[in-house]
Amino acid sequence: MLVLVAPGQGAQTPGFLTPWLDLPGVQDRLREWSAAIDLDLVHYGTNADADEIRDTAVAQPLLVAAALVSAGQLFPAPGDFTRLVGAAAGHSVGELAAAALTGVLSEHAAMTLVRRRGLAMAEAATAAETGMSALLGGEPEVVLPHLEKLGLIPANVNGAGQIVAAGTREQLAALAEDKPEGTRRVVPLKVAGAFHTPHMAPAVTALESAVSELTVTDPHTVYVSNKDGKTVATGREVVSRLVGQVANPVRWDLCMDTFKELGVTAIIEVAPGGTLVGLAKRALPGVKTLALKTPDDLDAARALIAEHTAAAETPAE
Repeated sequence: MLVLVAPGQGAQTPGFLTPWLDLPGVQDRLREWSAAIDLDLVHYGTNADADEIRDTAVAQPLLVAAALVSAGQLFPAPGDFTRLVGAAAGHSVGELAAAALTGVLSEHAAMTLVRRRGLAMAEAATAAETGMSALLGGEPEVVLPHLEKLGLIPANVNGAGQIVAAGTREQLAALAEDKPEGTRRVVPLKVAGAFHTPHMAPAVTALESAVSELTVTDPHTVYVSNKDGKTVATGREVVSRLVGQVANPVRWDLCMDTFKELGVTAIIEVAPGGTLVGLAKRALPGVKTLALKTPDDLDAARALIAEHTAAAETPAE
């Protein structure tokens, strides 16, 4: 079974959209979305520097746009996604891309909502000096109590030996000086605030208002939620979880557990891919993985899709 996943904030790099603009229709789609959300996606995806695209209000729409553009190259015809993909999920803001790809939201609605999300989270982050740090290595039963002792929140429990802590700058400084036993490294992340914590509560309120205007349908493909790794069958529940997730931890570890329970045999991470495939390689040994970084990866992705389609359609003896 093939699972498609979309990365979260931090996956963007300067110029990462540049090679995608050479594909037919891509620049037109990006310019259409840019006009709709009042953000020049082409500029930020090609010419902007690292500081400019680190801005939450810019990074989040860029990432969803990249996910939709790259997935569109793999599944260009209506019904392709439903026929070829067994399940889909996204990490943090990648969930909005997954919602569009599974039919819960239109692409236009997903881009409009992610723009509102990015602006709301950027504004919430100005209320206090907060941030996030990744802990590499260590066992959850040791790491989590240690974070609680320091007043930090496990904002991302990613599995494969990776937990991201969030809190005030002072709390994170204390973590750097006193890391949990078994943790190899504590890496400060270049983000504007403590995402997926109660520090983001004002953004939840803003998004609750935004989603009330959206047309929502039930997912046509299995949708796996960051909240608890559960599959979600109704569009309204997906959207409700998208809103609440802004101020609650991402449980990517549980999403990968669900992929395993569903019988995953291959994972493709849409652009700008790499992070989630890296986690899958450690947490799901034996599962084939492929990260879409540039259009040069499309042929290998299509071959992997064709291989899994043929295997799924071969009758058992």
